[in-house]
Amino acid sequence: MRQGGATPEAASDERRVLIPTRISPPPFFGTLRTFAVKDLGGATMGTTWSLKVAVAPGTDLAPLNSGIEAVLARIVDEMSPWERGSHISRFNTAPAGTWHRLPEGLFKVLSTTLHWAERTDSAYDPTIGAAVNLWGFGPDTSRQGIPQRNAIDVARGRSGWQRLALDHERKRALQPGGLLLDLSSIAKGFAVDEVVRFLRGRGIGNLLVEIGGELRGEGLKPDGTPWWVELEQPRGARHAAAPPATLLALTGLSVATSGDERRYFDAEGRRYAHTLDPATGAPVRHDLVSVTVAAEDCMTADAAATALTVLGPERGPAFAAKHGLAARFVRLNDHGLTEHLSPAMAAMLD
Repeated sequence: MRQGGATPEAASDERRVLIPTRISPPPFFGTLRTFAVKDLGGATMGTTWSLKVAVAPGTDLAPLNSGIEAVLARIVDEMSPWERGSHISRFNTAPAGTWHRLPEGLFKVLSTTLHWAERTDSAYDPTIGAAVNLWGFGPDTSRQGIPQRNAIDVARGRSGWQRLALDHERKRALQPGGLLLDLSSIAKGFAVDEVVRFLRGRGIGNLLVEIGGELRGEGLKPDGTPWWVELEQPRGARHAAAPPATLLALTGLSVATSGDERRYFDAEGRRYAHTLDPATGAPVRHDLVSVTVAAEDCMTADAAATALTVLGPERGPAFAAKHGLAARFVRLNDHGLTEHLSPAMAAMLD
């Protein structure tokens, strides 16, 4: 997702606009006009974070920057399998039959993933860490080519969200033995929401937060316009049949994209992307190259984009329509790119 400074009036005829069906104008709109947009940013979770915030002239941004860094460091300590001492790493390496009390944020995210696993009939599964590592997309980067079928079967045998028991009263989880959690499909979205929550707690309500391409916008810019972002053009967008560039107004809205452009490898004439199908223990095999989801919170958008990608070009749109998800599906085949908008996403077209 690209942060765009363009407005609908400034956009070319080849662009279109998506606007939330419900927009709540911020309070004290007159005061907002005296604000200025400031930028902050840094590195986190193997990627970068950025913030555009409308604040009064002279506002000291240092406390905001340090506060955001503290929020992100906490999430890394809870959910990063790349950190050996993190809570998730300690769970992943724990003996079978042991219970582990989890921090509030990690428990909330894990509970949410099990909700998505159940409602998608296991198309979404947070316990596929062994397969993620096997294909070279996790902290274990020792992959050498395409894994052997027997190795894939072994990795699949170590997964299964039904094996993960949660104790909601004590906020703890049971390690059944060999289960490796992987929250890469939801952690960035959760982090975006947590940064927004921190900023709201400091009385800031006009902002645009981005972490690794996942975004959430609140309020408006000082000139009264929304925070405009341009949806990522997927692989093959140079083809004549590519869908038009699309601007999305992020006002009380989040957006996340799952695609095959950022993390992948090519082997034997095929692209292997980082989104794995829990049913096969291997990267998804269909012609969907991009799924974008808009939702009120970024954790939902992030998880839904992955789930819909795994569900694929037929089941994904049906699921989105049934559950009222605002989603864009882009397929790449011999005829170029084709696009499908769910009813909820199509309703946002201006």
